[in-house]
Amino acid sequence: MNNWSEDLIYCTACPRLVKWRVEASFKKPKRFKHWIYWARPMLGFGDPNAQLLIVGLAPAAHGGNRTGRLFTGDRSGEWLFDALFKFGFASHPVSRHFNDSLHLFDAYITAVCRCAPPQNKPTTQELINCQKFLKEDINKLTNLKAILTLGNIATTWFGKAIGHRLKFRHGSTETVECCNRQVTVFMSYHPSQQNTFTGRLTREMWYEVFRQIKEFLEQKS
Repeated sequence: MNNWSEDLIYCTACPRLVKWRVEASFKKPKRFKHWIYWARPMLGFGDPNAQLLIVGLAPAAHGGNRTGRLFTGDRSGEWLFDALFKFGFASHPVSRHFNDSLHLFDAYITAVCRCAPPQNKPTTQELINCQKFLKEDINKLTNLKAILTLGNIATTWFGKAIGHRLKFRHGSTETVECCNRQVTVFMSYHPSQQNTFTGRLTREMWYEVFRQIKEFLEQKS
């Protein structure tokens, strides 16, 4: 494990998030009563040579905070890994914990907030505290061509990390300077239950975003 990842998983910069992530590990739903929760900040993960970076909001208290892997173990993750598998970016359509057999191909997943926040709403200062970890993920991926931002907060704070003001709109794209090269940002509603259960984000809309990304990367090859 490198030094920056050690700094991340032992980070205690945000007392409110530290308290919440630990409390969640003790106040478990019955279905997770036998789980030993990760209950620490989340590392990004995926293909180190990825052309696609996916930027989410934060781990869920009983999702990634439990399993040790972003987007793993909750409904948002079910949507994400299903699409990644369908479009050739993942070895399996489901991920259950950080040490399962899932592998990502040409894709890397990160988030603008690395600890589970109450009501899924990190504060501005908490997002500021996490910026250095997002920047480190961005900088180590030297083959990036496409970024998928999930929701308004992820879009805004990814933009801040690269020094560019991005305005979120589902289905829109914008080409920006990132790490001394041009990359294209694809924007989508976050696949949270708030969006998928209400129909704001349909499966067809979701797949269309990935279809566009896949087509874009094939053209760039």
